[in-house]
Amino acid sequence: MSTLIGFDAWAALAGDTPTSRTEWAAVLAAWSEPHRRYHDLTHLAAVLGVAAQLAAGVPDRDAVLLAAWYHDVVYDPQRADNEEVSAARARAGLRGLVPEARVEEVARLVLLTSSHDPEPGDPAGEALCDADLAVLAGPPESYAVYASAIRAEYGHLSDDVFTAGRIAVLEQLLALPRLFRLPAVADWEPRARANLAAELALLRSRASSGAAPPPADG
Repeated sequence: MSTLIGFDAWAALAGDTPTSRTEWAAVLAAWSEPHRRYHDLTHLAAVLGVAAQLAAGVPDRDAVLLAAWYHDVVYDPQRADNEEVSAARARAGLRGLVPEARVEEVARLVLLTSSHDPEPGDPAGEALCDADLAVLAGPPESYAVYASAIRAEYGHLSDDVFTAGRIAVLEQLLALPRLFRLPAVADWEPRARANLAAELALLRSRASSGAAPPPADG
């Protein structure tokens, strides 16, 4: 297991108590659900690693890292309120482990990952959202693996329905004034937009021709 998601990393944020250990195990179990093909423990560790770097100067760095632990703790591809339910799960799980003000800040940050559009002057929100979207700025081959994993998570949808929904998501992301807000990662922007635009062009082409996408795990 990656040290990023080990109990020591968790305990540094939520304390080393029997209740804390039980919550850590429950959070890991949620991230380990078999239907997760992208939103899994690998994604959790990746977001925690990037968030730890980006939140170095944030006043409540621990809140950002706890929000990373919970941002997709509930992930059901067949529901549209995963962020809301994840925020509620954070409130329930952290109560009594960290100060109440931090619990509420964690919930607020988790909710921001629905739109990835933090307000100006919100360094905590910027750090978490930039960390969550970091996968978009990877090399084209890494982005292709990510896109295939997303398709696999939505395997219950037909190609037509998935393509329409994915196009809407890509268009929403590309419509943001900036995908990444922190100056430290400004150079991620062109790479991410190129990846998104390439996937969008491919999906639009398939939609117009009626061609089916390749196997999700191909």
